[in-house]
Amino acid sequence: MTLVTTYLAVTLAAGLGARLLRLPPLVGFLAAGFILSALGTQRVPELATLADLGVTLLLFAVGLKLDVRQLLRREVWGTAILHTSFMVIIGVGLLGVLTVLGVGLLAGLAWSTIALLAFALSFSSTVFVVKALEERSDTRARYGQVAVGVLVIQDLFAVVFVALSRGTPPSPWALTLLLLIPGRRLAYAIITRLGHGELLILFGVFVALVPGYALFEAVGLKGDLGALLLGALLAPHSRSGEIAKAILSVKELLLVAFFVSIGLYGLPTLAQLGLGLVLLVLIPIQTIGYVVMLSWLRMRRRTATLAGLALANNSEFGLIVAATAVSAGLIDDGWLTTMSVAVAAGLVLAAMINTRAEPIADWVESRWPDANLERLDPHERPIPLHEVDALVLGLGRVGQAAYDHLRDPGGLQVLGIEHDEERVTHLNELGYDVVAGDASDTELWRRLVAVRSLRVVCLAMPFHEENLVALRVVRARGFTGRVVAVALHDDSADLLRQAGADEVLHLYSGAGAGLAEAALIPTRRHET
Repeated sequence: MTLVTTYLAVTLAAGLGARLLRLPPLVGFLAAGFILSALGTQRVPELATLADLGVTLLLFAVGLKLDVRQLLRREVWGTAILHTSFMVIIGVGLLGVLTVLGVGLLAGLAWSTIALLAFALSFSSTVFVVKALEERSDTRARYGQVAVGVLVIQDLFAVVFVALSRGTPPSPWALTLLLLIPGRRLAYAIITRLGHGELLILFGVFVALVPGYALFEAVGLKGDLGALLLGALLAPHSRSGEIAKAILSVKELLLVAFFVSIGLYGLPTLAQLGLGLVLLVLIPIQTIGYVVMLSWLRMRRRTATLAGLALANNSEFGLIVAATAVSAGLIDDGWLTTMSVAVAAGLVLAAMINTRAEPIADWVESRWPDANLERLDPHERPIPLHEVDALVLGLGRVGQAAYDHLRDPGGLQVLGIEHDEERVTHLNELGYDVVAGDASDTELWRRLVAVRSLRVVCLAMPFHEENLVALRVVRARGFTGRVVAVALHDDSADLLRQAGADEVLHLYSGAGAGLAEAALIPTRRHET
């Protein structure tokens, strides 16, 4: 118990210290690992297990918010393939020069081993990127979706590497995992009967760890990838966001163990520290590579810059590669500590940079503006509002009814914004003026031009959090017109009013009034 107390005290103190220095707490957690190593504190075996659980739940939560169609976009798979190839070449060049110079641990390494290390350094940290996006409420933002998509493709590369490093391909039984696709109907049926308490949390943890992690590991695939894919299978369910929110506190606590564990590989020697810091030279090259490639693939400069900054770090995957190479006798075990320095320092640097991501993106956009807006991806082009009087965000049943009423009896020129691209196509065919976009994405509002004609904004999305985020963004952008929203619960309605909504319609109250109105029609007819 004394050992656990020491870990908790040092980690809490380091996290508070980082907060006082206006740095993200994870910087303190990374420092805590090195402090514990310096104190000679005995390593807790269970810490690695807790760290693995945290990463697994994190990836499961990512899957719950993942639109699988994003992976098929050219800017996602194209960037992942081109950038990995580019960074391997750059990494081999840097490490090759250091090898020729006879620098420390690199002296005498084979070129195949150098290529392996360069491959490990080409990855970005899934854990850091997702945490950074969650803290900025940008997991649904365009750049956030692109960054997560790139990370998923990189995880697929990792699956291939792990399979090859083990020397055995995945089991033929891996094909049976395809049965999980039709099997999700059973999961959907269970979710609807779970209520809102502990069972929902337990179900989320179970799916992530058993059919997700354990089942994939059993057939020779990466368990973390299994958790992510299981989350993606459940993402279309209306309660997927509630599950992600339910496991939030568990996931956050376990991730502390992950960041602390990075520093526990031991204190570096001066040579290891120096080499680990030299490897940071690759991070600005990595960032510029992402920005240039995403811009070339028709993303706005701002979107490309924000995605590049989010992905500008070294991945914990580098530690896995180093451990594999050490066990195979390819490199000295000192590389584990060197890679831990590179990963930890890279995450610290990334955390500091990402606190200034918005101003940096503004600066890049002002110095390197998009020259030809017509060549941009349709989801990136400006949305003209020259003749629009009202915006309806969310074109479900409620949103469609609001659109119809504003357009016909109201006589307003209406534009709808809907995140489901299939629904956008269907509504356009029916004569609705609807564009694809996520109203909770702050970047969407930068695409809206000539907003002075806009008089009304209707928030008709099914999830309270999305309506609340969109409302805050609308008011932050200086919109002074009328904003109305829908809510399912009284506390949600109160939060919307506090955030600046002029009117909040309680759906159940509205349905009750409509039901009573329908019931009175025959009575009124009888009276007349």
